[in-house]
Order: sequence, then C-alpha cells, then structure tokens
Amino acid sequence: MTSQKYDFRQFQEELATLERKVEKQQPSKPLGKKEAAAQRLAMAREEFLMLQKRHGLTVADVVAFFPEEEGIAYLQQLIAAAATKPRRTRKS
Repeated sequence: MTSQKYDFRQFQEELATLERKVEKQQPSKPLGKKEAAAQRLAMAREEFLMLQKRHGLTVADVVAFFPEEEGIAYLQQLIAAAATKPRRTRKS
C-alpha cells in the first residue's frame, strides 16, 4: 500500500498532545477581563502568523478576504494603532 491510513492510535496521540498544550496554557486562577482578552488576542495573533507563514499570505490577501468596507476599516485600525504615541510618564 503506497498511502498510509490515518488510524485511531495516531488520532489519540494527536488529541493527547493538543490536550497537554491546552493544560499548559490554562492558568491556575481565573483571569480578569483584560487578561482574558489579551490572551485571546495573543492566541489569535499566533494562529494568524502560523497561517500567514504556511500559506504565504500578505496583508492584501487578508484584506481582500473581507468585504471592501471592512477591509478599509481594518487597514485604518492598523494605521491608527501604529500612529498612537505612548503615554508620557511623570518626571520625578
């Protein structure tokens, strides 16, 4: 047989590795709203960067995926985020 079958043992092994990965990421105490949002954003960014690297996506590809108005709004958000200045700290 030239192609290998995807057997149940392989599925169990992959599922176990995914479960271990999730267990590592879960903190012992519950997160607040800001921490949970930051964690979701970090995970989404990580997943997006993996997809971007795997498929060779550019910003234009991502923007083209959405309707025109949403793509423009997304680009405006990226520009605004890059243009924001950090808060000034007090001098002592």
